[in-house]
Amino acid sequence: MLLHEVYKRARVINSGRYLTTVNELCDQVPALRPRVLWEAALEVARRCPTDVTKLLGEEDKGAPLLTAVSLITGIPMCMARWYKYELGGEQSIEIQSEYFDGHLFVNGVERGDRIAIIEDTISTGGTLIGLIGAVQKAGATVASAIALVEKTENCGVRRVHDATGITVTTVMKIEVRKDGVKIV
Repeated sequence: MLLHEVYKRARVINSGRYLTTVNELCDQVPALRPRVLWEAALEVARRCPTDVTKLLGEEDKGAPLLTAVSLITGIPMCMARWYKYELGGEQSIEIQSEYFDGHLFVNGVERGDRIAIIEDTISTGGTLIGLIGAVQKAGATVASAIALVEKTENCGVRRVHDATGITVTTVMKIEVRKDGVKIV
């Protein structure tokens, strides 16, 4: 699996509060090879329920993966942004994530939608908790939450479940250590 290679080669840095990776898929360091993105998107798409009406993700590190999953599945996507448009129906959500505390702004999620939230990485769960809240506030349903990679040491999957009742599906589990990444 190419994803294993990507994470085994990832550099580890301290983001201020947590150890994190700088890698090809999420950071495009080195440049993201199309076949890596394709493999990642196929793995996520295989786990996506067929009855969802929209995909939702955040624009920072998750945008390439979300876009590729949308292309593979044919499901329209919504992007949580770091800035607001001030349009009707926009949801402002507060998040506390591994590397950012602040607000994301969600447009395009409408009452009655069935949403699959797509994340490149779940670490602390802060981004997913916020996105789930935005979907519910809009009157839509979270049909699925899928993270390509789970950083197990930060307990994000458990935190999301405890806070929202939503079980996150993950493709690959890793442990980030000072001396590198271990595939679990």
